[in-house]
Amino acid sequence: MEDEYFNVPLQDVKRELRRGIVECQKRCLLQSVKWLAEMNHGLADIELDGDKCDFTETAMDGIAPAEYDNYFLAKSYFDVREYDRAAYLVRNCESEVPKFLFYYATYMGMEKRKLDSTTDQSNLNESGYVKDLAELLATLRTEYSRGRLDGYCMYLYGVILKALNLNQAAHQVLVQSIRLAPMLWASYVELAPLVTEKEKLQTMHFGGHWMRHFFVAHTYIEMYLNDEGLKAYEELQAAGFRKCVYVTSQMALAYHNKRDVDKAIEIFQELQEADPYRLDNIDTYSNLLFVKELKTEMAQLAHKAVCINKYRPETCCVIGNYYSIRCDHQMAIMYFQRALKLNPKYLAAWTLMGHEFMELKNTNAAIQSYRKAVEVNKRDYRAWYGLGQAYEILKMHYYSLYYFKIAHQLRPYDSRMLVALGETYEKLEKCENAIKCYSKACDVGDIEGIAMFKMANLHEKLGEYDLAVNCYMLYCADERAAADKQSLYHGYMTLANYYESKGEYDRASHYAYKCLESDDRKSEAKSLLKTIENKRSGKVISLGTLPSCSTATVANADTSSDDDMEMELSDYKLSSANNFLWSSNMKSTINEFLVAATTSSSKSAAPPPTQKHSSSVTTDEMSLSESDITTNTSMPATNTPSNQSSIPRRTSSSGTQPAIATTSNVGEQDEDTQSMEMSSISID
Repeated sequence: MEDEYFNVPLQDVKRELRRGIVECQKRCLLQSVKWLAEMNHGLADIELDGDKCDFTETAMDGIAPAEYDNYFLAKSYFDVREYDRAAYLVRNCESEVPKFLFYYATYMGMEKRKLDSTTDQSNLNESGYVKDLAELLATLRTEYSRGRLDGYCMYLYGVILKALNLNQAAHQVLVQSIRLAPMLWASYVELAPLVTEKEKLQTMHFGGHWMRHFFVAHTYIEMYLNDEGLKAYEELQAAGFRKCVYVTSQMALAYHNKRDVDKAIEIFQELQEADPYRLDNIDTYSNLLFVKELKTEMAQLAHKAVCINKYRPETCCVIGNYYSIRCDHQMAIMYFQRALKLNPKYLAAWTLMGHEFMELKNTNAAIQSYRKAVEVNKRDYRAWYGLGQAYEILKMHYYSLYYFKIAHQLRPYDSRMLVALGETYEKLEKCENAIKCYSKACDVGDIEGIAMFKMANLHEKLGEYDLAVNCYMLYCADERAAADKQSLYHGYMTLANYYESKGEYDRASHYAYKCLESDDRKSEAKSLLKTIENKRSGKVISLGTLPSCSTATVANADTSSDDDMEMELSDYKLSSANNFLWSSNMKSTINEFLVAATTSSSKSAAPPPTQKHSSSVTTDEMSLSESDITTNTSMPATNTPSNQSSIPRRTSSSGTQPAIATTSNVGEQDEDTQSMEMSSISID
């Protein structure tokens, strides 16, 4: 693996790392020094035999002897953050190192003034900051055109171009900076957000230096190409960088982006054991603990971070997450704001503060936080997704569609973005686009387990019932993947009604039995099972025991007790094997029953005129032939045609409807007559 991927001897790598540390230290590039020192420490097992590198000599390279005094004093001022004093001392220096220190101290002085103004909103002067940057940019542009900038000064030139949103020019200048100073890690970090395509990244070689491997792996993680990033870092580990803390932490970030929470937590715990006082990426670790709802571990992590350094932005973020998991959103916002005072470009704090404002229903403040996060890093899909959710709450669906599209472009294989797009398209009544989004969400792996249900529900609304049934079957096939149990029971009930209407009673019963476990669907399932019991036994009217088959028993099936239901289900199982056979004297038996029912109803009715009218109507209307009865018994309980394409929805809790309709004098019947007929007829 080392020969194929990383063909540079590790002794040479270590020598270059040490030289890079010295060069960056001279120029006060502290973050680059830190990164190079960590990489060098990871190669502690590599011995440099015969190395006579004299750091005292290299430490003075690039500094003219006449400028030693001014340089040393300016560097001491810079170290204690007196940037303007440092720049003033080396303003006339011509050698490389003091010259860079002049430009860098000038830039850092501008950043410090901007940071001080952001803590006091009344003194915020963004135009003055841009004007100062433009003046420094003009100076560097002049020096660049004369060819008097080295790799380090070109790095600063690229940073200022990027700050003024001159990204194309910044990209070119940073690439030149890397070719002139390949060990300057800060140039790689600034360049990574400007690379937007994987193909473009693979064609960048920077002169073939071995540092390109770390840049490519870092950029993969920046672009959320987590699998490619993991592979690259695994190859670097195999090449000899297994003990480098940076490589391990980047792999933890990749697993975090992949939502492999357990694996990411495991790696972060290993990092805490190897380097217990490390605060880098500890905010990401706290996010993982938040997702797993590990409140005790979160409290311990926050206490540990405060003991190490309570003024680090990462520490403030950890404390904010701790208060957030306790649902104290106001305190969480306060600590996120404190982190931003320490570092206004701290991306995690902007995004997390937007989440907290959303919890407090402060949509406008959430939108402002998400917009700031996007300004810091346009690749932060969480901020774009948060903007989409915020405008969705405001019912501004075209705005939310725009932001969800950007989030989907950044995370094309994240089902959450696709589901959000589908819901927005559905609200805009663009159903075809919504179905495509739900379908793709299922293809890439539905994280939340709701895409198939939403697609089925949408097909049902559009009247595409066969497609809806297929989707419901796929959704209900994997009960563990379904996140919402109520949606699962809705799917079961829909399938049960559908198969009952088609006459497939076994499948209908199978799904209806599952709904008995739901409190909301239990009564509806009981009613359907009662209907299926009557249909399967063929009992339109119970001939053997007329009094026991009263209408009240069927009409009020949903109000029966659980014990009655169990008894009815056991009867259903026994009677399902013996279907009722129609006898030859069916017509006379039913006519006798109708006459008896009419007589008993007439005797029990209160007003004499209504009794007389009802008796005449019933004897005329209830004379049915044997063929009519046979037709009624073969129809579904919902009175839908046998070739229907709809999924029936039951409007009554009992699920039964009168199967015999009157054919004359319907308009003349009063309410008493209709209620008497309903109570005297029990035909399903």
